[in-house]
Amino acid sequence: MDKIRIGPENFYLVHGDITKAKVDAIVNAANPQLAGGGGVDGAIHRAAGPDLLKAGQEIVAKQGFLATGEAVITPGFNLYARHVIHTVGPIWQGGRNREKELLKKAYFSCLKLAYDYKIKTIAFPAISCGVYGFPLDLAAPIALDALNEGLKNKWIQEIYFYLYNKEVFRVFLEEAKRLFK
Repeated sequence: MDKIRIGPENFYLVHGDITKAKVDAIVNAANPQLAGGGGVDGAIHRAAGPDLLKAGQEIVAKQGFLATGEAVITPGFNLYARHVIHTVGPIWQGGRNREKELLKKAYFSCLKLAYDYKIKTIAFPAISCGVYGFPLDLAAPIALDALNEGLKNKWIQEIYFYLYNKEVFRVFLEEAKRLFK
């Protein structure tokens, strides 16, 4: 596992498995049905166990599918993290459908829930950068800027940005160097 501190605050880029993060909450790049699936969503559901799926189904039964950019919180069940914050990032459609705005909203929705629940440490994946196809070079500045703002405003104490492969890690590290120079 590679871990690099970036920026002036407690902000880290990590090349590793988010399901093993020793934090108060991890963020799940979920689908609107909160039903598990591929990528990080599937990995989190497998690690947390079947109760996570049940919790998601209960939320959907009460309030319907989760809208893009919104977030909800569940227990972490079998994860080290006490909580999972689920958010639906935008599917990349060429940038014509407010994808950048919705991606930023997804990060801020998670930070707001973390603040509301007095979460101190949190791990994020690269929301929408897997099966949803958001270009890394466009997603990285949006994500890093939003999370840095959360730290500056004291909404959260520590952020760990878990990146699933070396190429994604490299792109986000390059953007972090540019952002925090």
